[in-house]
Amino acid sequence: MQQQNHGQYIDNPADIELSKPSKSRFLFLLSFFGYFIFALAGCYNLYEHKFQKNDNVQVPDNTLYEPKYK
Repeated sequence: MQQQNHGQYIDNPADIELSKPSKSRFLFLLSFFGYFIFALAGCYNLYEHKFQKNDNVQVPDNTLYEPKYK
């Protein structure tokens, strides 16, 4: 014997599945801020791992622009 449950569905105005403009606005903002946070995190990571100049590098004389040979 099957039981049939026929419930009443109440429209919820906060449910984004019922309103296409609300759903598309939500997905647009979610993707926009997701992309913004991803780009901001990438810029911050590049800033934190930037090239540190070191003036105390020993360069062999034979590899200079005008090499000096023995």
